[in-house]
Amino acid sequence: HGLGSSAEDWAPQLAPFGARYRLLLVDLPGHWRSARPRGRLTVGGMAERVETLLAELGEPAVHVVGLSLGACVGLALALRAPERVRSLTLVNAFARLEPPDAAGALRFALRLVLLATAPMTTVAALVARGLFPRPEQGDLYRAAVASLSRTSRRVYLESIAALAAFDVRDQLAQIAQPTLVVAGERDRTIARAATEALARGIPGARFAIVADSGHASHYDQPDAFNRL
Repeated sequence: HGLGSSAEDWAPQLAPFGARYRLLLVDLPGHWRSARPRGRLTVGGMAERVETLLAELGEPAVHVVGLSLGACVGLALALRAPERVRSLTLVNAFARLEPPDAAGALRFALRLVLLATAPMTTVAALVARGLFPRPEQGDLYRAAVASLSRTSRRVYLESIAALAAFDVRDQLAQIAQPTLVVAGERDRTIARAATEALARGIPGARFAIVADSGHASHYDQPDAFNRL
């Protein structure tokens, strides 16, 4: 799942994939039902905890599907424990964080200001409006506000810092697992150039665009995403 959210985001994938696969839905450290670990949150630390979980469950190599922050954790897991990863699906992802344009950078700056001055419900409303801006997406917007509001200010800020520090551009050639990189056509959070560069950097990766989709492609266009 993405920054500040939870495994509940994958509800549109449960029925289509649950009939054929054992599904493990993870709340990343500090997010909703998962406790915040001691020390500073990092993408590598989150990946280490996922690796530990897989070992404790006795799982064989898994198909890893991640959105944004979750995609970074998936990348880090594939790099630190390649034997645990059977394939990667990286949604609106990056090897290094880049806003899509000047407007995106401004929205991100506004988010930081609100994190310092406003309740988390206000931050959640801003982020959710960027994810689901259309009037007909009201149900998706309200669900996103509820999900994002559960995240503490501290975890949200630490997760932003973890993403800002994440940079695996020089390690992408090490990834040998079959990889699908998915981009939302209307993603206003991550630069398309960063997503395309990620696909180019991973040997043999496939790149696909979900039409008429924003940052949460698996959620706003679930049928098209699930087919991919």
